[in-house]
Amino acid sequence: MTDEHAPRQLSELRQLIDSVDEKLVFLLAERAHLVVEVGQAKRHEQVPIYAPNRERAVIERAVARNPGPLGARTIEAIFREIMSGSFALERPLRVAALGPAGSFSHLATVRHFGSSVETAFVGTIEDVVVEVAAGRCDHGLIPYENSSAGSIHETLDALMAHKVSIRAESLVAVRLALLSNSAPDAIRRVYSKPQAFLQCRQWCARVLPKAQLIADSSTSAAVMRACEEEGSAAVASEFAGQLHGVRTLYDGIEDRAGNVTRFLVIGREPVPQTGNDKSTIWFALSDRPGALVSVLDAFRCEGINLSHIEKRPSGDAHWDYVFFIDAVAHELDETMKRALAQARSHCARLSVLGSYPRAERVL
Repeated sequence: MTDEHAPRQLSELRQLIDSVDEKLVFLLAERAHLVVEVGQAKRHEQVPIYAPNRERAVIERAVARNPGPLGARTIEAIFREIMSGSFALERPLRVAALGPAGSFSHLATVRHFGSSVETAFVGTIEDVVVEVAAGRCDHGLIPYENSSAGSIHETLDALMAHKVSIRAESLVAVRLALLSNSAPDAIRRVYSKPQAFLQCRQWCARVLPKAQLIADSSTSAAVMRACEEEGSAAVASEFAGQLHGVRTLYDGIEDRAGNVTRFLVIGREPVPQTGNDKSTIWFALSDRPGALVSVLDAFRCEGINLSHIEKRPSGDAHWDYVFFIDAVAHELDETMKRALAQARSHCARLSVLGSYPRAERVL
């Protein structure tokens, strides 16, 4: 390598980075002063602190302007953390999530809202919805479906039972790890949530054939149990192990690569249209032949794609069901208005649980 193409000295590069960092801190402070004024304006105009449509616009603008070499996911993560600090300046947000600390819901909350919000841990998914419906938390984050295990039925039932509004969705990569402070050959019991076992059952059978798989209330509760019991392990995230002081023995143990859980952010206010939205709807059919086909056809005729459909027992009578669908459109879109009007004529009940910006990237 000639002197003309030789790399610059490390000391010189570090001085340049220090100079850039100084400018970054100054710009962040300048932005923070504007955020304080935004918070005052929101309180005066009675506008919600967390606005998913605005959040989406800020992130997409930043990603579009990114010249590299940082990737889009990195830019998004940086701006989510900046906005998390902004929430704290405007008014601290209280977000309900399934606990204890270290659960995948906790991890999803940090990835979506950043680390500056206050997380209120509760015992069940329904408790998350109840806390938001009662106004004790500004928002909640609940798992809706997993790419390997399917829909989370407890979430479907809770959304049907309590009045909240879905305000955003978050796609979170799920990377499972085997955590234990015991040696691998000494493990006789493995704790985790049933949904987590569904995602790594083949791995457990192959690597730990003699270990008993024991269901626990959450992955983080499983980690706490593994921390206390000799010869025990937990299937959870590395994040949980770091919080509770349990070593990672194996990482990436899920049976299918690219495992993703879709979380819903719930609140109480509707979200304006962004032009790239999704709506979640539940309905109970009228008791006549072809009712389900007619409901689905209402969306087909308007050119609206249905990206998800699930059924659950209604609880009213045997073999009576309600259906959940995700439609790729906003409730206020003209095509959606016509589709909903037509669909309602074939339903005993129909409710839009929320319209919200579609998630673009996995966090």
